[in-house]
Amino acid sequence: MSHAVLIIDDEETLARNVALYLERQDYECRVAGSAEEGFSLFQSFRPDLVLLDHNLPGMKGLQALERLRTLDPQCCVVLMTGYGSVDLAVQALKAGAADYLTKPVGLAEMKLVLERLLTQDRLQRTVRYYEGRAAASSGLDKLLGQSPAMQALRAQIASLLEAERNLADDQAPAVLIRGETGTGKELVARALHFDGPRQAQPFVELNCGALPGTLIEAELFGYERGAFTGAQQRKVGLVETAEGGTLFLDEIAETEPGTQVKLLKLLEERRVRRLGGLREQAVRARIISATHQPLETWVKENRFRADLFYRLRIVELVVPPLRERGDDVMLLAQRFLDQQAARYRREGLCFDAGAQDALLRHHWPGNVRELRNTIEQAVLMARGERVTAADLGRSSGTNTAPNAGNSAGAAVVLGAEEDLDLGRMERRLIQTALARSEGNVTHAARLLGISRDTLRYRLERLGLGETH
Repeated sequence: MSHAVLIIDDEETLARNVALYLERQDYECRVAGSAEEGFSLFQSFRPDLVLLDHNLPGMKGLQALERLRTLDPQCCVVLMTGYGSVDLAVQALKAGAADYLTKPVGLAEMKLVLERLLTQDRLQRTVRYYEGRAAASSGLDKLLGQSPAMQALRAQIASLLEAERNLADDQAPAVLIRGETGTGKELVARALHFDGPRQAQPFVELNCGALPGTLIEAELFGYERGAFTGAQQRKVGLVETAEGGTLFLDEIAETEPGTQVKLLKLLEERRVRRLGGLREQAVRARIISATHQPLETWVKENRFRADLFYRLRIVELVVPPLRERGDDVMLLAQRFLDQQAARYRREGLCFDAGAQDALLRHHWPGNVRELRNTIEQAVLMARGERVTAADLGRSSGTNTAPNAGNSAGAAVVLGAEEDLDLGRMERRLIQTALARSEGNVTHAARLLGISRDTLRYRLERLGLGETH
């Protein structure tokens, strides 16, 4: 894709030669002989970059630069002049110029400057796009549900956000989000960030259960070149990346003891040092963590540091499981149905009475994530305009485990009267699936609705032994 360049220079021959050179380099160019003519072309041409001469007739380059920045704050302007001085360069950069060139300008040098600035601009636009998309998909309004439990959760979040806006300093309290797998803990963390006073700053997340302990430390705190074998260059850690914003640590219970010590130090001293580094740096990132594990029990069993637990839990938010949210099941199911129907171009789909009954009677051990995946499957399976209980497949509404004669695609579910301890439930579900699949991990993963790699990770974590 060619880039557009506007050249504002009263030296017509020079401007034409620059334009000819850039057009040969696949740039699209326009030329203006004065600042006033340049403003008119800028409005209609909308260039990616402006080459602006300082010594123009009438309005000078610095004044024109300020006007261009008013027309478009994101405008990328390079100031050119034959009267180069340090003072003028400093004034230009303070006024918002992206760079500064002294005449006579070498065309090869100009090309390098343009390529560098346009690459930077493209990266910045990409970052702004993803930041905007993340913000649009986050916030209190994305925590759907009218059940008392969800209303209470939103009220807690709103109160916390109001308190943060009134803070006399920038040391926001650590927040621990509790809830079963699939309840939407990340959505809560995003609501705390994107609806709060830090919304313009980075939101950085790390799943502590997805990486080995040695890698987690390197990701969190960064490292200096030569800190360990393979450290070929300096790496900035996620704590530094989240400066001024939010660092979200999902599955915090999975961190190793050594990492827990460093996290405690970070929370207490608000300082960080890269691996292999000598200098500590102050940080202003707020910490939000999440877990589905019973941390109080883990503390008693010495599997998690008590002092870190209490530092992480200055504020605790509990996300309710889907089975305790009543009619929120149908509200969420309808939202997911609308989204997936639009995605697969199946607009007009609706649930029949049997499907609604099945959705309301199912126990939803996988919570909102399971519901979302189930609805996507139903959209794919539905043959008419109505989604039936049969289209829901493995979540057909029964709360009892299917017998051994059922098909391989049958779900492994628990009754409402079963022990709801999440760790034991997970172990029992996996053992049941493995028994039905005669130890075949691929078939067991299919029964559980997860990937083969995810199941292998859970088998290793739970110490359930070798399978094939």
